[in-house]
Amino acid sequence: MALYRVQPTRADIEIAHAVSEHTNPKAEAVAQALTYGADEHVLCALATGWWLYCRTKDSRTRSDSDHILLVTISATIIPHLLKTIFDQERPDRVMVRGHLHGVPVSGKRLDAFPSGHAVHVGALASAATVLPPAKRNLVWAGGVGLVLTRVVLLAHWMSDVVTGLAIGALTERLLRFWTGYGAGRQTQQHRFRLPQQAQFK
Repeated sequence: MALYRVQPTRADIEIAHAVSEHTNPKAEAVAQALTYGADEHVLCALATGWWLYCRTKDSRTRSDSDHILLVTISATIIPHLLKTIFDQERPDRVMVRGHLHGVPVSGKRLDAFPSGHAVHVGALASAATVLPPAKRNLVWAGGVGLVLTRVVLLAHWMSDVVTGLAIGALTERLLRFWTGYGAGRQTQQHRFRLPQQAQFK
């Protein structure tokens, strides 16, 4: 038994109730397929594959891949540690009527807080801030879609997802102090903009 019991907010309950009442088996099947995009096993495999691929690339690419692998591993470990401290019943165990509309049973009953999928997405979305706007926005849009599947599946309360995103983003930002990720790219962006700004004076 964990040290603390987390209770869902009123907004959490209202959102979960709405999902339970209005979802259907097709929507749940699509959400269940999409949610694997933020699964820890999938992301760790992809990050490891990318890290191995980058071993023959330039120093910045190798450094970036080091950071992404470290962030992915950290975002995998942290939710497991937090779930030993906090207990929270998953909404699919509370909104039982949702199972009649296709909601599946997710994970361990008391492992709702925080959402591990959201921690992963928050970390990778934070890392994406150094990318060009088009790529960054694509990562962010995909991340939003992935974490919302956790709410649609009633695997997590909305507050679990929001907290997970914050934990993931904070984790990635703290690891930058160690890896130096993004610093060189930001400096180059500022240097590139200075001549453009000077032309308008």
